[in-house]
Amino acid sequence: MDVLTLNCHSWQEENQIEKIKYLAKTIQEKKYDVIALQEVSQSMEAEHVYGDNKRDNYGIVLLDELKKLGVVDYQMVWGFSHLGFATFEEGLAVLTKCPIIKERSFFVSESEDTNNWKTRKIVSATISYKDQPITIYSCHLGWWDDEEEPFQKQVDRLMGQVNNQELSFLMGDFNNNAHLRGAGYDYLMQQGLYDTYELAKQKDDGTTVKGKIAGWKENKQDLRIDFVLSNQAIEVISSQVIFNDINYRVISDHFGVEAKLNI
Repeated sequence: MDVLTLNCHSWQEENQIEKIKYLAKTIQEKKYDVIALQEVSQSMEAEHVYGDNKRDNYGIVLLDELKKLGVVDYQMVWGFSHLGFATFEEGLAVLTKCPIIKERSFFVSESEDTNNWKTRKIVSATISYKDQPITIYSCHLGWWDDEEEPFQKQVDRLMGQVNNQELSFLMGDFNNNAHLRGAGYDYLMQQGLYDTYELAKQKDDGTTVKGKIAGWKENKQDLRIDFVLSNQAIEVISSQVIFNDINYRVISDHFGVEAKLNI
């Protein structure tokens, strides 16, 4: 199974449409089975096209670009988390070529007020892959030391929704640096999760953020905060950072992570 996770930083990027087209061409080339996206935004005032999805939803625009390339086999599950940057409804998405058995979303933050930018929701899709049910969680969590919305409680709520009798992948922006001990990353590992980066037979340095970005305004370090986690030990052929100007061009303030999993 080939997977990708990316915090899109959608509609905050210069040359946004060109970057979406570049992402679509990459998906066409790579043929990912599953894609988890975060910061998948749409304008508050845009026209609804179906359900809660609006015409300028980043995921809808991406699917349209894929269709222009003749790629028509992806489905999307999207959920609205909170208002962002004053004018956008920010959410998360799972795109997949696999049959979707079930989809759902749920809050993991104390707040369920979508006007609060710290409100956090998870979007999940249970898919059928080689006749096996697998649940994909697209995750965008808060910060370890946030007193208002502590990361630990968000993880506890998230893990309370994960069925450990079923293979699951928790993918996304966890806002906690894997290089920092005694904080959020270690807490994730204490839940019995497996980091596919650590399991990978082939990997790079894993850096997904360089320098200052939203939420990390004082940052001067290379961070690994975007993960592909599994609730079961599996064989991981490779884990690579993508869209970092080394492996494909930069298209967001986060780099993406792609992993090749033997399932």
